[in-house]
Amino acid sequence: MKLRGLIIAAAVLAVLLGVLRWSNRHMPEENALATPSPSEAPPKILTLNEGDINKLELKKKSGEIVLTKGSDNKWQITAPGTLAVDQSAVSGMLTSVSSLNSERLVDEKALNLAQYGLAAPALEVAVTDKSNSQHKLLIGDDTPTGNAAYAKLDGDARVFTIASFTKSELDKSLNDLRDKRLLTVDANKISRLELAVKQQNLEFGRDKDQWQIVKPRPVRADGTKIDELVRKLTEARMEVGADTDDAKTAAAFAAGSPIATAKVTTDAGVQQLEVRKDKDDYYAKSSVVDGVFKVASDLGQALDKKLDDFRNKKLFDFGVNDPAKIEIRDGTKTYFLTKGGDDWWNSEGKKFEKVGAEALLNDLRDLQATDFAESGFTSTALEITVTPAEGKTVEKVFLSKGSKNTIAKREGDQTLYLLDANAIETLQKLAGDLKTEPASAK
Repeated sequence: MKLRGLIIAAAVLAVLLGVLRWSNRHMPEENALATPSPSEAPPKILTLNEGDINKLELKKKSGEIVLTKGSDNKWQITAPGTLAVDQSAVSGMLTSVSSLNSERLVDEKALNLAQYGLAAPALEVAVTDKSNSQHKLLIGDDTPTGNAAYAKLDGDARVFTIASFTKSELDKSLNDLRDKRLLTVDANKISRLELAVKQQNLEFGRDKDQWQIVKPRPVRADGTKIDELVRKLTEARMEVGADTDDAKTAAAFAAGSPIATAKVTTDAGVQQLEVRKDKDDYYAKSSVVDGVFKVASDLGQALDKKLDDFRNKKLFDFGVNDPAKIEIRDGTKTYFLTKGGDDWWNSEGKKFEKVGAEALLNDLRDLQATDFAESGFTSTALEITVTPAEGKTVEKVFLSKGSKNTIAKREGDQTLYLLDANAIETLQKLAGDLKTEPASAK
C-alpha cells in the first residue's frame, strides 16, 4: 500500500511539473525574461529629435488619422479631413514617441506575434521626420496585469512592454486631437464685444483694462462681469464624443430658441458664436469651425443676460485703494478727512480715531445700488467728494431721500442708483460720530 501511494504521488508531481512547463512556454509576458536588476535600465525603443518630427500617422481598426506640421510649426489634421488641432494634445504625443522607453524586453526574437496581439496590431503609429525617415511603432494587446501593453518597431524582431499611460498618450481618437475651441481668440486681445440677447443689442468696448458699455447708451460697466463673460466665450468647447450624432445636433440647433449671438473683435478680425437652447441643452454655431455642437449649459447661462447685469452698481470706483481726501457736505455741516500715512486727519490737522474713520471709509466703499431708476431724484441731502490718491478723476456723488429708497447719482452721469432706504442716515451717523484722538500729554 505504501508503494502504491508513492507511485500515485510521483504521478501527480509529474503532472504538476508538466503543467508548469507548459505555462512557462505559453506565458512569455510574465516569464520569458527575469525582471531586470536595478542596474539594468529598460531598453529604449525610440530616441528621436522631437523638433524634427513633421508627420504622425495613427492607424486603427476604426480608421486612419494623419497629422502634419506646417511651415509655421503648427500641427493640423489632414486626414480623414482637414481640421484644426489641439496643439497640447499633439505635444504630449510627440514627447512620448520621441523618447519611447520600454518597461522590459519580453522576447528577443519573436516568432509568434499573434500571442502578443502584434500580428494585427490595434494601433500603428508611424513617425516621419524632416529627412523623410519613418519609424513605425506597433502596439498590441494589454498584458494580463493590465498596466502595460506589448509593442515593437516594424522591422525589429524584439517585443517589449510599454506602460499603459504611454499607450493612452498615443492612442488618440479624432475627437481627442481636434481643437475643440469654438472661438480661437486671445481673451486679453479682445477690444470689443457685441451681444445680441433678449431683443437687446449690447456693445462693450475695452480701453487697456477698462470696459465701458457703449450700446445701447454709454454707461459705466462692471468690468469683472464682462471679463467673466469673455472668459466663458474664449473657453467654450464643443462637446463631442464617439456617440455624437451630427444630424441630431444640427436638428436640435435648428429647433432651438435663440439665446444670444456674440461677436468678439481683435486686431486680427471678428469671430462670432451663436447659441440656442433646445429643451435643457445648449447648442452653438461658430464662425471659426464648420458644424453645430453641443456646449456646456454654463455658457448659455452666462450669455442669457440683460443690460443691467453688466452695469456697474458701485457708487465709487476707488476700490481697495484708499483715497487721498474725502469731503462730506450734510446741509450746513461739512466733514473733511485727509489721508496722511496710515492715518486720517481733519481740516485742523488733528488725527481722527482710526476705528471711526475706517468705518466711514468702508461704508463709502461698499455703497452699491440694488437697482436703477429713471426718475425720483429731488433735493440733495448729502454731497460726497472723493479725491483719489494717484491723480485719477475726482468722484462726486449726490444722495437724495426718496419715498422708499435712497436715490443717488454721480456727477457727469445721468444714471440714477437705488440704494437702501437708510443709506443717508447711516452715513450721517458715521460722519457725526467721528472723533479726534486726545492731544498727547506734555
